[in-house]
Amino acid sequence: MKIIQRPLPDKAVKSSEDLHPVLERVYRSRGVVSAKELDHSLSRLLPATQLKHLDEAASLLQQVLEQDGRFLIVGDYDCDGATSSVLAILALQAFGANNVSYLVPNRFEFGYGLTPEIVDLAVQQHPNLIITVDNGIASIAGVERANASGVPVLITDHHLPGDWLPPAAVIVNPNQPDDGFPSKHLAGVGVIFYVMAALRSRLRGNGWFERNARAVPNLAEWLDLVALGTVADLVPLDANNRILVEQGLRRIRAGRCRPGIQALLELAGRSLHRVVASDLGFAVGPRLNAAGRLEDMGLGIECLLTEDHQAASGMAQELDRLNRTRREIEQQMKEQAVSALERLHLESAGELPAGLCLYRPEWHQGVIGILAARIREQYHRPAIVFADGGAGMLKGSARSVPELHIRDLLDRIASQHSGLLDRFGGHAMAAGLSLREENFQAFRTAFEQAAGSQLDIDALEGSHTSDGSLSAEQLSLELAQQIRFAGPWGQGFAEPVFDDGFRVVHQRVVGERHLKLRLTAMDNNDIIDAIAFNQADLGRLPEQVHLVYRLDVNEFRGLLQPQLIVEAIQSTS
Repeated sequence: MKIIQRPLPDKAVKSSEDLHPVLERVYRSRGVVSAKELDHSLSRLLPATQLKHLDEAASLLQQVLEQDGRFLIVGDYDCDGATSSVLAILALQAFGANNVSYLVPNRFEFGYGLTPEIVDLAVQQHPNLIITVDNGIASIAGVERANASGVPVLITDHHLPGDWLPPAAVIVNPNQPDDGFPSKHLAGVGVIFYVMAALRSRLRGNGWFERNARAVPNLAEWLDLVALGTVADLVPLDANNRILVEQGLRRIRAGRCRPGIQALLELAGRSLHRVVASDLGFAVGPRLNAAGRLEDMGLGIECLLTEDHQAASGMAQELDRLNRTRREIEQQMKEQAVSALERLHLESAGELPAGLCLYRPEWHQGVIGILAARIREQYHRPAIVFADGGAGMLKGSARSVPELHIRDLLDRIASQHSGLLDRFGGHAMAAGLSLREENFQAFRTAFEQAAGSQLDIDALEGSHTSDGSLSAEQLSLELAQQIRFAGPWGQGFAEPVFDDGFRVVHQRVVGERHLKLRLTAMDNNDIIDAIAFNQADLGRLPEQVHLVYRLDVNEFRGLLQPQLIVEAIQSTS
């Protein structure tokens, strides 16, 4: 087990508050140098003025609103797309729009984004404006079809653009060329939040709300949606995103959130008043995503839209059922993938390629992204998993390691091998792509070679980054509570991880795959509980172990106790 100690800059965190020494160390190692960076008040949000074309977007929306026109939201079939769609609908309705509808492409029929086929479906609703959320920056053909149909398109997106931008009426995307917005990591829901904030400001400035006898909406009402979509999409939690997420979490803890979010949290056994970012990422997000993966994201959107708690509870239960089915499908696919990689490992004399590319025609198209992530985690390599997309096409989902920008790698492959890829798009750590089935073997070879040329052996070894050691006295409920609410933690602002030696006092398997442990520190006899998720296959542990772990709080029947969440185990006896 390779453990990398997180470097600790010399510069201490300047704070007027008395920070716990462990938290001071954690913050400093993540580049925090002043108390300002720990201030998550809305007043510290980056101003929208630097977001390119925001005024034009607000003006376009205002024109359609004043004409009592029809708005059509075209979203994506993941959690970010669902929260973006719901926020746009609720905001426009609160501003006075009478005709707002949405359309989410079914991934199995239409694929991703504003395709020409989706536009043909959209124009049947006679919209005066199509608004894309969490997609559109690569939809050149779709926007051209909309233009030809006489329907303008407002693109709001956060994905990386290609060489050419769609001929949309307006594009708002912090990652488009010459955009000066300092944070390039807004999720799709963050982008549409800024767009709606600009529209509200414009409407308030010209007296729209007074003339129409409407109260000025409070944008903070939708920050629970912003927090959920941002966390679930795994965008880096830079300072601006941390403000958006923390403000949303505070609303949820206060009980001022969408009934659907509350129902999903309760169904997952999470305390509404103690919710943190990881609860959104591991409890709410997967259940919403299950709708888009297996059936249609419309169920997830309706769950978030409804004001009726009973209706939200019923839809949350259906989403939970879909998520359980998704887990069963995922487990079967993972077993098949691991078996194939074990055979490859033997055939290649123990040397797996630097990039892993897998395909089976029976694999479920909606689950390949999760499988790619699992393979990446287990083998410490970028992974692309394909499923049958119909009509001779394969749909693929890629997940990468920090040392490799996967979208840029796909771009290079496409440039060097003309015609090999049909389409692709995404981020540094995740991407989607499609290609013809007869091109699979050629693509796999090109991907393995390209990944091998960029990744050295160190990048392919599994490792854990640690924030150091905790003393026995620091394994306390007090510190666990402080860490839990000291974030929000997430992508790019990692939750603290520590490593230490322990004695195993008791161990048992729970839930078939998890190890429940009772431990003592090496220099202390105080008992502390721990759980190692999905590590039951390690078998009986020795008396002494070295653990990589997080210090968390376990709540059971109202009793709060410190608990270690074990990420890795190494024998020391």
